[in-house]
Amino acid sequence: MALAGRHSLRDAFLLHRWNFRETSLLLDIFTRDFGVVRLIAKGAMRSKGGRSGLLQPFLPLSLLWTARGEPAVLTSIESRGKGYGLSGKTLFCGFYLNELLLRLLPPHDPHPGIFSLYEQSLVRLESGECLDVALRFFELALLEELGYGLLLDHDAASGEAISPERHYDYHVEQGPVESLAGGQAIRGSVLLGLRDGRLACADDLKQSKQLMRRVIHHHLGGRPLKSRELFKYVNTSQFK
Repeated sequence: MALAGRHSLRDAFLLHRWNFRETSLLLDIFTRDFGVVRLIAKGAMRSKGGRSGLLQPFLPLSLLWTARGEPAVLTSIESRGKGYGLSGKTLFCGFYLNELLLRLLPPHDPHPGIFSLYEQSLVRLESGECLDVALRFFELALLEELGYGLLLDHDAASGEAISPERHYDYHVEQGPVESLAGGQAIRGSVLLGLRDGRLACADDLKQSKQLMRRVIHHHLGGRPLKSRELFKYVNTSQFK
């Protein structure tokens, strides 16, 4: 879908904002219809209320812009409802979701399924659900939507079905291959739990976190995530 021209109000979330010149803001926006787009909000810093007050993360928005060049110019903004009440650990998890979208999604590439997934994940974070569970299944579904889905049901070398009792080395470009326990080997029960949407215990969550971290690190080309570095200053084990 072309970004150029003037558009009707579009569902969106703010992923990141920073000051631009003296009074304006540059915005990275995630939209249902256009994916990630960059906008400029001219004069947004002149007033603490109005548009600037609405340009906050985790607040459902409807936006209108005019695109005659790069970046497009924000012309109208409305709230679609109350913001998601994230704080403490859940706030850092929300920033992590935002950074994944910015780093993995190509600009102007619409993914309405990921947009819905993002909204559902914010609901799960706000509800107080286990954060590790919410993050793992966001990561898994995001990679699947982008064509990087994990092989979770059979051994990539032998073709045999994954056994819950056996251990596997997971090769990102290939899939799981049976191995001995130890090192980075992951139990078959964890692979099947990811496939089926269930992670039964703390050790399953730990192994699934280690696996998803390696996979995402690979698809980011080895570049670290700033949100994880920021999280190190919080007294929590969520990203350890």
